[in-house]
Amino acid sequence: MLPSIKEKVFKHGFIFLHKHHPGLDVISIANSLGKTMTPWEGGLVQYLTPRASSTPNTYSGLYGLQKFPFHSDLAHWRLPPRYLLLRCDKGFKEAPTFLLDGQKLVENVSIDILKRAIFKPRRPMNGAITLLRLYEPVDDGFRLRWDEVFIKPASKVGDIANQSVRQYLSDCGPIALSLADLGDTLLIDNWRMLHARGSIPIGCEDRKIERVYLEELN
Repeated sequence: MLPSIKEKVFKHGFIFLHKHHPGLDVISIANSLGKTMTPWEGGLVQYLTPRASSTPNTYSGLYGLQKFPFHSDLAHWRLPPRYLLLRCDKGFKEAPTFLLDGQKLVENVSIDILKRAIFKPRRPMNGAITLLRLYEPVDDGFRLRWDEVFIKPASKVGDIANQSVRQYLSDCGPIALSLADLGDTLLIDNWRMLHARGSIPIGCEDRKIERVYLEELN
C-alpha cells in the first residue's frame, strides 16, 4: 500500500505535488488535504506576488525582489499554523522556494539551548508582549519557530540560540523546489520546516503563488 500524503509529510516534513489537479481551485485542493484555517478576516487564501517595495513591516518592504531569509510562517504568534500550502498560479523555474528541515537544525544547535531560549515578537500584539520558546515538544514531534525579522531574543540563552541558528542557516544546504507549472503544490509542516523564497530574476516579476494554512491533514 502506497503511503498517504499525510504519512509522507510526517516522514519528510513536506511533499511536492507536480501539476496536482491543475483544473481545481486552491480551496478545493486545500479542503481535500485537510482542515483549513483563516488566520485573519478574509484571509483564507493569500496571493503572493513579488514586489520591489512595500510597507516596512513586511518581507517585501525589507527585501524587495531579493531572497527572503529562512523562517516559519507567523512565528510571532503563540500558536503558528501547523501546515502551509503553496500552489502555483503562475511560476518560474528560476524563482525557487527553499526548504530546510528543522530536525537537522535542532540536532546541530541542541535541543537544550532551543528549549530554554526565550524570544518575543518584534512588536506588541493586541497591546501585549507574549514570550515564546523556539522549540516545544508536541504529541507527534515538536514545534519549531524561527523568524529573524519578527521575533527577537528576550533572554541570555535566547541570544545564544539566535547566534547559533543564524550560523547554522548561513552554512546549511537547503532543498530547492520550483513552483513553476500550473497546479504545482507544496505542502509544508510549518512546525518542522523552515522555508525561504528565492530572489526574483528579471522577467519573473509576475509570479503568483496562492497560500492557504491548514490546522490538520486528512
